[in-house]
Amino acid sequence: MIRIDLDVMLARRKMSMTELSQRVGITMANLSILKCGKAKAVRFSTLEAICKALKCQPGDILVYEEDGEETVLS
Repeated sequence: MIRIDLDVMLARRKMSMTELSQRVGITMANLSILKCGKAKAVRFSTLEAICKALKCQPGDILVYEEDGEETVLS
């Protein structure tokens, strides 16, 4: 399973979802679907725009987890 850690990068960059939505040109609804892990796919152009706005690499927001693996936050 691929998990999207958008909240982490938003917090690091001190950026709101609204600001990211405006910079990327994606609706808040679609950004929320992506953030909550309900998206089935993401376009490379969208991923590129998010990375550009957050000044990060795709690996900073995309995390692979094996099915059944639980995440422990420290």
